Amino acid sequence: MANVYDVAYALEKAIRDSDDFKRLKQLYDIVNNDASSKRLFDSFRETQFELQQKQMMGEDISEEDIQKAQQQFTLIGQHEGIAQLMQAEERMSMIISDLTRVIMKPLEELYGAPEGLQ
Repeated sequence: MANVYDVAYALEKAIRDSDDFKRLKQLYDIVNNDASSKRLFDSFRETQFELQQKQMMGEDISEEDIQKAQQQFTLIGQHEGIAQLMQAEERMSMIISDLTRVIMKPLEELYGAPEGLQ
């Protein structure tokens, strides 16, 4: 029987070798190699992180925070390279979520799905 860690490393390699990951990396490199794109993308990611931190700490998110995020989202939506990068990120996130569901299936079958997820 296969060692689960060996299978996990094989899965990591499969992800790295996947067309979706290669596309994500290519788009990431394109954005990061252009100074203005990188600055815009980094600023957006920083704003996202700050809002997530506030949510996790139970802090209120101000109208100013929301407006800043919306303005940045509009700007990056107009930037083709960043928009494509975000689409590729979303695709990889869906893949990782699907893989997590598959990995968790034995435990869910054993214990049942948590309340609210049934």
